Amino acid sequence: MESYSANVPSSLVSIALTLALLFSIHLEPCKGSRILTQEPTNTNFIRTSCHKTIYPALCFSSLSPYASSIQTNPMQLAHCALSVALNAARSTSKAMKTMSTQGGMSPRMAAAISDCMETVGDSVDELKESMEVMGNIGGEDFGFQLNSIQTWVSAAITDDDTCMDGFEGHAMDGQVKSVVRRHVMYVSELTSNALALINSLAVSARSSTP
Repeated sequence: MESYSANVPSSLVSIALTLALLFSIHLEPCKGSRILTQEPTNTNFIRTSCHKTIYPALCFSSLSPYASSIQTNPMQLAHCALSVALNAARSTSKAMKTMSTQGGMSPRMAAAISDCMETVGDSVDELKESMEVMGNIGGEDFGFQLNSIQTWVSAAITDDDTCMDGFEGHAMDGQVKSVVRRHVMYVSELTSNALALINSLAVSARSSTP
């Protein structure tokens, strides 16, 4: 049985540092400029809406800088949450691709990185599809479109979870595993928040239907 050694090879430490640097990329705003001075009404709307999510503090911190764009529009709030999650997933996918080219990893670690790169890539595609539909949602197909978005976003969360499954076990390198887990979980939590806000739209739509 393999055992994890506290003496991590320098090559793996280098990989972990490279990944940490790649994950330091700032997220792009969901729409317009990132404005730090917001109207209290707008920020209060975001804070209240974020109470419906599993990670309300992250929800508010990730969306409040865009309060001037979101205003008090639930649809724009969900659209922005999707955008933030998509940009985080793209940064993660880019980091996975860079890691996959690094040497010095065990075959098991290399396989886990490769699988993670694939599943996070799928998550990016699903969030992108969701964004495209959300940007044109409306009309008689509103319910179908919203349901499709919910399905894609749920699948993106599953993909993030699948990524982390490959790093289970003490035989995996501690530093690389820790860095990957921290940032994939960040993407997963942002995506979970986006889904919660989208689900709120669905509830509101059903309650307003005669």
